[in-house]
Amino acid sequence: MTVTIRPAEKRDVPAVAELIEEIERFYGADDTDIQPLEERRLQVEEALFGAPPLASALLVEDETGDIVGFAAYSFLWPAAGSSHSLFLKELYVRDTLRRQGIGARLMDELRALAAARPGCSRVEWMADRDNPGARAFYESRGFTESDGKIVYRVDSGAASE
Repeated sequence: MTVTIRPAEKRDVPAVAELIEEIERFYGADDTDIQPLEERRLQVEEALFGAPPLASALLVEDETGDIVGFAAYSFLWPAAGSSHSLFLKELYVRDTLRRQGIGARLMDELRALAAARPGCSRVEWMADRDNPGARAFYESRGFTESDGKIVYRVDSGAASE
């Protein structure tokens, strides 16, 4: 199958919002966990096209024009010294298209974006420890796991003690 990888455009917001539901289900969400479509659509639009945008996305478009995968990323500062990094938040390719080199192409595009941006020193991302498929994919690309950081997470509405 031939696919095109391109930056997200405002016209893609509905398709990205639908794909996010698929991603949520991939991570184990059920109907009660899924945000309503209109809410997702508004959040995608604000994140990718707000003033200022919070993130960017590369989309995978199949021959029929359907969005079948994406990579969501942001630039973070500081990284090494005073440089910045491209942080990959989500890489997803529809199950029916996995193992066809699409994820590898997305990673190559992200590395090219980082290399073309002055002052960007690296690409960083995380993978769930209990996602052996993702970990095997990154390892097959020659990427090694870093055990130098521990990830902390708290909901924004949670009270601190």
